[in-house]
Amino acid sequence: MTICETQEKILRLKRERDVCVLAHSYQSKEILEIADFTGDSFALSEMAAKTAQNTVVMAGVRFMAETVKLLSPEKAVYLANPKAGCPMADQLTPEALIEAKRLYPDYAVVAYINTTAALKAHCDVCVTSSTAVEIVRKLDNPNILFIPDKNLGDYVARQIPEKNFAFLDGGCPIHAAVGAADVSDARRTHPGALLLVHPECVPDVVRAADFVGSTSAIMEYAKNSDAREFIIGTESSIASHLQYACPDKRFHVLGKKLICPNMRLTTLNDVCYAVNGAGDEIVLPPDTMKTARKCIDEMIRLGRREARA
Repeated sequence: MTICETQEKILRLKRERDVCVLAHSYQSKEILEIADFTGDSFALSEMAAKTAQNTVVMAGVRFMAETVKLLSPEKAVYLANPKAGCPMADQLTPEALIEAKRLYPDYAVVAYINTTAALKAHCDVCVTSSTAVEIVRKLDNPNILFIPDKNLGDYVARQIPEKNFAFLDGGCPIHAAVGAADVSDARRTHPGALLLVHPECVPDVVRAADFVGSTSAIMEYAKNSDAREFIIGTESSIASHLQYACPDKRFHVLGKKLICPNMRLTTLNDVCYAVNGAGDEIVLPPDTMKTARKCIDEMIRLGRREARA
């Protein structure tokens, strides 16, 4: 079948089987086009919780599908490609975190959303790249153990110098693959272009940026900016998606290493099989469901408090 024919089959199966398809922004354009919702990982989980469908297919990686299950325990949640994982989410085991908590007994454990459900079960609060600064700022505890991404943690710590931070040796290997030399090369090749980067990048790249934000924030900034040319410091698919959305502007990838192989694993055919009932269903132990949900609920609670302020 052609891409168009496969897309039409997915749309038909979604209607017949009453399935909701979620696609993270890093997915290919042909997958984004047939998804019910697209965006960052936690936003997708919230959207899935509000849908009427009782079956959800995640075109993303495993921790994202787990988060959907945590917010929608009554729904059947499938990961389109069972091998699609996240190296950062898998870097830290629950046992290693338990040991770290013994070394930092008076620290609140803040988990980036890019963590497994098993790891979230041992954390105090969860954050996203867009909410991390404000949520950590509102925590009563002045001591923060930020896991697993030390680069995002460094970005948060610089915004909140009044708090004490501890980090473990973790992070996104894709975003960490670009450095100051890549920034210099990109600035030289594209003079005048604005540099927009994700806070998972190393500190030298973040400090050199014209804008730092989540994937969705980067896309919104580029769409709304009066500038005509941008260097994108996150997964290379975002530069491609922005070029489709803003054909009158130019988008360049900060470095050729910004390609996530796990995100690229999921194909349109994987989504088609999953919608037809052949995906990998996410099943979590009841105790993990209960304890891991607590740090997400705390994130939601603090977020609502921010909205009222």
